[in-house]
Amino acid sequence: MTIHVSVIVPTCRRPELLARCMEALLAQDFAPTDYEIIIVDDAACPETKLQVEHRKARLCGGPQLRYIPVRGSYCTHGPAAARNVGWRSAAGQLIAFTDDDCIPSRGWLKEGVAALDEGATGASGRIVVPLTSIPTDYEYNASYLAHSEFVTANCFYRREVLSEVGGFDERFRAAWREDSDLFFTLLECGAKCVYVPDAVVTHPVRPAGWGISLYQQYKSMFNALLYKKHPTLYRQKVQATPPWHYYAIVGALLATLLASAGRPRLLTLTGLGIWTYLTGRFCQQRLEHTSRSPGHVLEMIITSILIPPLAIFWRLRGAIKFRVFFL
Repeated sequence: MTIHVSVIVPTCRRPELLARCMEALLAQDFAPTDYEIIIVDDAACPETKLQVEHRKARLCGGPQLRYIPVRGSYCTHGPAAARNVGWRSAAGQLIAFTDDDCIPSRGWLKEGVAALDEGATGASGRIVVPLTSIPTDYEYNASYLAHSEFVTANCFYRREVLSEVGGFDERFRAAWREDSDLFFTLLECGAKCVYVPDAVVTHPVRPAGWGISLYQQYKSMFNALLYKKHPTLYRQKVQATPPWHYYAIVGALLATLLASAGRPRLLTLTGLGIWTYLTGRFCQQRLEHTSRSPGHVLEMIITSILIPPLAIFWRLRGAIKFRVFFL
């Protein structure tokens, strides 16, 4: 039996989501003997191993289902490292990636593999992000995933190409920009990367706790690494200019604090007025297409005050960590 394609799914202590993803992958409209599913456990969790083994024991002529733990000095290593472990252990010459919180459609694998069989180096499918009629700010931002290029929730690559470029850069320790980095590397090498709209993955938005937007700001650190490696493509496809509105808000806040320390009343009031206006406008923009429930509005007010300094802190920390001039 020859495995044509290996499906890599990184996971980390999310049994319910993983179970749903595995069922969708096991139900693919694809010859069962031609593909394998590799669950890569970044937490090396005994419960996840048992979960995969129990599902494997119930298979009747389906595709191979394998469990691989990620070992090392860290408790978790990040999805880039987990995916590298997966594809390097794969039997297939074609590699498909999805995430444990995704639901691939029945024709997902068939459509993606067909694009590679026809000569593409990489293929990216369509991502559907279901939203409620009035989403929260977190849900609304998550919906932008549907417009992203070559995210690892839904993409396919030739194994030899992954070997040539070294796979994913494991310095991207969070689930952020590691897929763009690989995509940009292939574009710079002249690889043929295609979009396959019929390879569909549904990516439901997971429930999030209060203030999730504050926690997510640390991901800005990895923007600096992506910019260092691919400055032109970063400005073309990710962010054309630095977030000047954040810098203006932080600048107005610092000016207010400095003026108040020296006690010039006019300068203090002027700085405070500018900061209030810019922060209020930022909050209003976040509420424009999202829920106006009292709890959500309160969350937007508080987080809109805190996000700009947090975002700038993490961007500058990334610039220092990765030694690049990045604003």
